[in-house]
Amino acid sequence: MQVGNPDRRRFVAAAGATVAGVLTVGGFNSVGASQPRGTRQEPAESAGTGDAKPAAAGLRVSLAQWSLHRTLQGGKLDHLDFAKLAREEFDIDGIEYVNSFFRDRVSEAGYLAEMNKRCADHGVQSLLIMVDGEGALGAVERKQRLETVRKHHRWADAARELGCHSIRVNAQSQGEPAEQQKLVSDGLALLAEYCAALRLNVIVENHGGLSSDGKWLAETIAMVDLPNCGTLPDFGNFWIDRSANREYDKYQGVEELMPYAKAVSAKSYDFDESGNETTIDFPRMIDIVRKSGYEGFVGIEYEGGRMDEIEGIRATQQLLKKCFEQA
Repeated sequence: MQVGNPDRRRFVAAAGATVAGVLTVGGFNSVGASQPRGTRQEPAESAGTGDAKPAAAGLRVSLAQWSLHRTLQGGKLDHLDFAKLAREEFDIDGIEYVNSFFRDRVSEAGYLAEMNKRCADHGVQSLLIMVDGEGALGAVERKQRLETVRKHHRWADAARELGCHSIRVNAQSQGEPAEQQKLVSDGLALLAEYCAALRLNVIVENHGGLSSDGKWLAETIAMVDLPNCGTLPDFGNFWIDRSANREYDKYQGVEELMPYAKAVSAKSYDFDESGNETTIDFPRMIDIVRKSGYEGFVGIEYEGGRMDEIEGIRATQQLLKKCFEQA
């Protein structure tokens, strides 16, 4: 099995050197992309004002498209109207796409141009694309890993056209944890090489299996050791094996992943009468995020079933606003 390439760090450094001021120690910059402690940039001014962006905080609120997956899947919202809804319904100016909602149009230049136009019309910024269903980046056979990387290229190309700072990918593999770590790190490094030339980050979410083991995922990113490869810590996705009731400590996991974070997902499920999330201590999570030195967008990802999606998004937004103001 062939894993690893000692020239990768030199490759990514060279790619960044061709674009002065874009590649930093922490990866590729964009509004909302974080940097490691001591190297982060100050967030740029956003187009809008309002409850989504407390002035006293280094954090701002974005909206993950999965929060509206039932609305989109049911045909009640067109993908192209996502930016409009984010602005008009919530006064949010940063959005995060899910690839399944424009999978068949991703290679159409005209469609991407229309997405850009809709964002520009409403003063909304495209931040990242969450990529699922394109194979295992940690496939056992190198040929399969290379094919999976190739399948991600079109999403990286689209992210570049849309002005995103990152694509979010999954860390899927098979075998013992140490073996999976080698395989996944190889696949991530191969994809990060491609994305470096596009001035993009590759970020991994804790999204089931070993990726929901915060220590394992943090060590995997450290093994890749490339400035444009990081994490997207999600507040709620820490089930390693739900059938076996194996859940990683969510607060420990977020703390372990934050040093590599280039985006953050504020997962929510349900709320009590006081507006607090019933399964996740949001003030504690936001405190962990702040203490890491992260400055950027915190993405609302409402995934509850009891509340209407619009209602759930609004409840999450209000709770984040409260947490930001109390910090």
